[in-house]
Amino acid sequence: MLDILYRDECLIAINKPHGLLVHRSPIAADAEEFALQLLRDQVGLKVNPVHRLDRATGGILLFALDKQVEIAMQQQFSDNKVNKNYLAIVRGYTPDMEDIDYPLRKENGTIQEAFTAYETLSRAELAVPFGKHDTSRYSLVEVKPTTGRMHQIRKHLSHVDHPIIGDTTHGCNKQNKLFRETWEMTTLLLHASKLSFSHPVTNEQIFIEAPVNVEFNRIMDLMGW
Repeated sequence: MLDILYRDECLIAINKPHGLLVHRSPIAADAEEFALQLLRDQVGLKVNPVHRLDRATGGILLFALDKQVEIAMQQQFSDNKVNKNYLAIVRGYTPDMEDIDYPLRKENGTIQEAFTAYETLSRAELAVPFGKHDTSRYSLVEVKPTTGRMHQIRKHLSHVDHPIIGDTTHGCNKQNKLFRETWEMTTLLLHASKLSFSHPVTNEQIFIEAPVNVEFNRIMDLMGW
């Protein structure tokens, strides 16, 4: 059963598990379960996602229950009128705050403006040697992307040399190997934690929050957070 975080007559939000695809995709032929079909069967209604969430990313995924609401919410996301917060565990000690203004290239070569801000919530140093260092350092950051480019947070944090742990595409393979071999952890430690927006029908301000999953919480405990 999917964890339903919010529901009314127009919208429904779930806490998507890491590794679950939003819907069928030709680039992931190995997948047999999808959030869209699982939620549809669970609530007995047609549902349509109004934004994207990477397969490897966990957290808030919002669906519309009718076409007009779907269009209205997609427009809000497109116009950057939806406030999105993510939690990420990254390599190294991050600054207290940082703004990343770094354009990203689409697969077709098009350059898109992209802006991400983050704030450091906690830092940890583990007595685990890594490379030439006697210890390993990590940070828990709250990330607020203004734009919504593909893999934006993952690319931006990698760009500033603080890749997300468990990111096999844009991250640090040596760190990922350390976590896999030392703590049997392969989850991408990126979680869509908060979402706020104006309800497309009532204009009420909606705020949704999602707790982190078991694996994310396990690593937070490991760090002493």
